[in-house]
Amino acid sequence: MVQNLIPSSFGNQLILAASLSIRETTMIDLTSKLGVHVAKRLQEEHILWLTTVAADGTPQPNPVWFYWDGKTIHVRSQPNSHKLKNITRNSKVSVNFQADKEGGDVAVLTGDATIDMNPPDPDPKYIEKYREAIPSIGHTPESLAAAYSVLIRITPKRLRGF
Repeated sequence: MVQNLIPSSFGNQLILAASLSIRETTMIDLTSKLGVHVAKRLQEEHILWLTTVAADGTPQPNPVWFYWDGKTIHVRSQPNSHKLKNITRNSKVSVNFQADKEGGDVAVLTGDATIDMNPPDPDPKYIEKYREAIPSIGHTPESLAAAYSVLIRITPKRLRGF
């Protein structure tokens, strides 16, 4: 556990890393202090940043809606999206939450993504999570399922954050 102050790129601020210690694990430990915090965010937050890698090696971050089932992150996608092409070439992805306004509360999960071109209908919990937001993007739950008909499943392997 890091007990010292870490210089921040945000002006002259210093971040005390002991509160949510900088940590990286090979399996997601949702019982650690960082793991408990991230598990709560996976349940409560509405946007994740999914980063895939383009053919030229350029990272491609995109904000996505998601559903966490306790082991896997589920992301719905349109069938011809660049993220699907990127995952087909390289299944290694990362997801992260938006940091707080001071640049803290950082959590990055890395892992493997798989693509299911013919998934079941979206989990009812996914639809419920976004029910109020779905009309704001011009969809009903049914049209959203039709338009975002591909399922990306992300299995987190590593977690780091502070």
